[in-house]
Amino acid sequence: GAPDPTAGASIDDENCWHLDEEQVREQVKLFLSQGGYYGSGKQLNSMFAKVREMLRMRDSNGARMLTLITEQFMADPRLSLWRQQGTGITEKCRQLWDELGALWVCVVLNPHCKLEEKSCWLRQLRKWGEMDVCPLEDGNYGNELPNITNALTQSSGHSQDSLARPRRTVFTRAIEGCDLHWQDSHLQRIISSDFYVSPSYQREGESLLFNSQGQPLWLEHVPTACARVDALRSHGYPREALRLTVAIINTLRLQQQRQLEIYKHQKKELLQRGATTITNLEGWVGHPLNPIGCLFLTLTEACRLEEENCLEISDAGDSKPPVYQHVPVATGSQDSGESYLSLALEVALMGMGQQRVMPEGLYAQDKVCRNEEQIIARLQDLELDPVLVQTLRKQCILLLEGGPFSGLGEVIHRESVPMHTFAKYLFSALLPHDADLAYKLALRAMRLPVLETTAPSGDVTHPHHLVSVVPSRYPRWFTLGHLESQQCELASTMLTAAKGDMLRLRTVLEAIQKNIHSSSLIFKLAQDAFKIATPADSNSDTTLLNVALELGLQVMRMTLSTLNWRRREMVRWLVTCATEVGVRALVSILQSWYSLFTPTEATSIVAATVMSHNTILRLSLDYPQREELASCARTLALQCAMKDPQNCALSALTLCEKDHIAFETAYQIVIDAASTGMTYTQLFTIARYMEHRGYPLRAFKLASLAMTHLNLAYNQDTHPAINDVLWACALSHSLGKNELAAIIPLVVKSVHCATVLSDILRRCTMTAPGLAGIPGRRNSGKLMSTDKAPLRQLLDATISAYINTTHSRLTHISPRHYGEFIEFLSKARETFLLAQDGHIQFAQFIDNLKQIYKGKKKLMLLVRERFG
Repeated sequence: GAPDPTAGASIDDENCWHLDEEQVREQVKLFLSQGGYYGSGKQLNSMFAKVREMLRMRDSNGARMLTLITEQFMADPRLSLWRQQGTGITEKCRQLWDELGALWVCVVLNPHCKLEEKSCWLRQLRKWGEMDVCPLEDGNYGNELPNITNALTQSSGHSQDSLARPRRTVFTRAIEGCDLHWQDSHLQRIISSDFYVSPSYQREGESLLFNSQGQPLWLEHVPTACARVDALRSHGYPREALRLTVAIINTLRLQQQRQLEIYKHQKKELLQRGATTITNLEGWVGHPLNPIGCLFLTLTEACRLEEENCLEISDAGDSKPPVYQHVPVATGSQDSGESYLSLALEVALMGMGQQRVMPEGLYAQDKVCRNEEQIIARLQDLELDPVLVQTLRKQCILLLEGGPFSGLGEVIHRESVPMHTFAKYLFSALLPHDADLAYKLALRAMRLPVLETTAPSGDVTHPHHLVSVVPSRYPRWFTLGHLESQQCELASTMLTAAKGDMLRLRTVLEAIQKNIHSSSLIFKLAQDAFKIATPADSNSDTTLLNVALELGLQVMRMTLSTLNWRRREMVRWLVTCATEVGVRALVSILQSWYSLFTPTEATSIVAATVMSHNTILRLSLDYPQREELASCARTLALQCAMKDPQNCALSALTLCEKDHIAFETAYQIVIDAASTGMTYTQLFTIARYMEHRGYPLRAFKLASLAMTHLNLAYNQDTHPAINDVLWACALSHSLGKNELAAIIPLVVKSVHCATVLSDILRRCTMTAPGLAGIPGRRNSGKLMSTDKAPLRQLLDATISAYINTTHSRLTHISPRHYGEFIEFLSKARETFLLAQDGHIQFAQFIDNLKQIYKGKKKLMLLVRERFG
């Protein structure tokens, strides 16, 4: 609620308000200093609206107020900062500058301004435009759009060198607008009368002033012509604006017809080439002058039903959608049966459907998306009655048949702006009235050629164009992520609508598989389809479920060889989906696992889930079906174990437990891989599993193989494998003397850690071997002697490990570890004493130490105190 700087005057006064200049300056300065805050943007927009209101009242202060606003904008200290950093202006700010530029175009196109006023504005605009901080038209400090007045359809802007192109600022269009005048007699007649038609004799010849129905045409560059309409509306000439709009639309229709005829002649050649040139240099959607929005507003304003004291925005701040009625078009010729409302729809569809090249630069690309969404939001306010549906169908058919002028034509340029958002609107609008046309259109719009083909290699001499010239998968499309998600939305809308219709679903599925290149988006579509196909309150829809599964399978294939952090989630989801579809789907994914999953995924997630109790219950399978699934799972398990024994052997054994032959095969695979492809950790894990399943001899064999891979150094007394070693020795001991005799040499070879060896030794001497109760073997009940094989070898190894470790520790010992070291020697003595001449050996060992390390006086004193 800023104070109104333009307090109104009484009715008798000259139609000119008092303008408090100082207050305008202060307010603009304040709002700009608040940066990108939402509130300040709103306030500035309401000041722009005030300027428009003053222009409409033909108050000369409108231009003065705009001048004051512009001066403050140009003085914004952030401009030089942005320029130095080479960063773009912030989004909110850009939109305000755009509005400023468009307002100046409006001001200079005032049909009744005096020449001296115009030349005064021109001087000002040039002065601002020449300042180096002046923002550029397309938002980059880089390449700009072509001239307002030269809508030449020559080679597209890409081939011109940017250095040769003049610098275009936000004021350039207004500066160019100063060259336009309203003196043209044809233009004067168009705007001053509804009954201006060509004499009938003129209709035979080819006239550029009228169409074949005798209605006047206005052949100016479209955005420029629309700027005139905006100026007429803004300066309070709504009838005139409406007449010019109708002439522009008649011209657009004629051009559409002519382009269609030209295309029909070249169609064969264009389809063979599979490429097309784009005839329009400027897209009308996302254009700085918003031509389509301007025509649409002019036409719909003529059709608004003004409710009693209806304010644009209610107190709550939510604007109610406008209500429109059909107002017949006033023409001098026969009653056309057309209304301004149907024209509004038609021109919006023409503009949105226009094929155009994606502009360069983030801001310009973003603006295309934003403008498109604004127009669609307005279209959604229209209630589609039979008249509008007929307009919609007619225009959609033209767009589908259209050649290069249509973004929905059969052949489009590689860098053509995609039509997904527009097509989603058209599809939903058409579906209740003409489903075939709706699908035909949406399927045509699914493409995204910029990702499907490489750019033609062309002139590489201009370095700044390298990007769009060198063949590359991704051109400089900053909005590509947004566009791909819009493509996905379009596909999702079609899938939802096609639920239950197998033929339609198949064609939509093919379009998705052909056109969508992002695995995460296809996964999202698969999930969407699955959700819609399995409503909580009713039965599943099999047609859509199958589509969800097929999309899921495609994602699996796409992401199989790339590392994707969502793989686990995707794999689990796919199994859930296949389970919903039924047992045949599960059999199928188990049989073709290698094209969908890694061996680890196939065994640990897929087969394990399929064989789980939950799945069996969910599917309520009979015995033959259960057997078939189990057999597929076992085959998969064995194939995976062969391919990746390291990661799949254990899962394979588990999956094959219930089938003797398969289990034997899996065990054999492990044995074969043990010497080459497996680590001791994996082998010990499988060995423990074997013991747990009641196969102690197999467990022993695997444990022995694991021991050969292991190497524990003297100081690794906390190594994680120690537990495995102790378990393996306990297992061997429990199996009997022979097994213990077989494992001890392996232990001696692999383990050089004295404390671990003494622990094993102690355990082996506590009970007699052979307690596993294997049939046909008797436990002799005798304890084993450390003097005889196999324990003698272990004892010697332990003693020598203690000796080596002692020397190793003494080379780097510090006084604070002396106490710990003495304890270590006490442990060593216990082991020495297990040998028959152990006490003699130990005494010699201690003497030896005193000799070698006599320099460490304090330590040797402690050794003497404890060991003599």
